[in-house]
Amino acid sequence: MNRNHVFDSSGPDMRLRGTAQQLFEKYLQLGRDATSGGDRVMAESYFQHAEHYFRILNAMAQAAQAQQSQQPRRGGGNEDGEGEGGDLNGHGHSGLDGESNDTSDQRETVQ
Repeated sequence: MNRNHVFDSSGPDMRLRGTAQQLFEKYLQLGRDATSGGDRVMAESYFQHAEHYFRILNAMAQAAQAQQSQQPRRGGGNEDGEGEGGDLNGHGHSGLDGESNDTSDQRETVQ
C-alpha cells in the first residue's frame, strides 16, 4: 500500500473518501468541531476514526523505512569506486594474521 492509496471511510454519520493523511486530518477537524459544539460523544467517535488513520500512516511509514533499509547502500565511495576504508561497522581493515593495521595502537619502542 502506498501513500496515495484511496480509502472509502464510513464514519459515524457520513462517508468520506481520501488518502489516509486526508482522512486523518478530516476526522481530526470534525472531532475539534464537535468538541467546540459541545458534542463530546461525537467528538470522541471522530477522534477514534482519526486515530485509526494515524495508525495506518505509521504502519505505512514503518513499511517504507524497512523497505528503504533493505535496499543496498549507494554512494559514499571515492572516484575509484572504493569506500573510505573500514568495514560496514566502521572498523579498520586487518591484516592476514588477524592483527589490526590501526596505527593508533600503543606500540613498544625499541631503543
